[in-house]
Amino acid sequence: MATPASSSFPLEMNPMTIETHFDSNYRKVLVAARRARQIQNGSHALVPTRSTKACRIAQEEVEAGKIAYVKREVAVTKPLVEGPAIPILLS
Repeated sequence: MATPASSSFPLEMNPMTIETHFDSNYRKVLVAARRARQIQNGSHALVPTRSTKACRIAQEEVEAGKIAYVKREVAVTKPLVEGPAIPILLS
């Protein structure tokens, strides 16, 4: 059974959007790889295909626009570095 979200991190603080277009080829590959893993674990293909390979099926699904991903709108913060020491991450 899934546990409810922590009260210290309400959903309103981390807005998320469902994306269908990819902002980079890297993200496209990551989404296709995750979908290929789902297919390997028994999920059915969302598009008609002649291929039996999970990676190829996932690529075809991405190209057909059948796969979306959730993107969190969190600003990227650069870690502070003081001299030659280890970076300090502040939250």
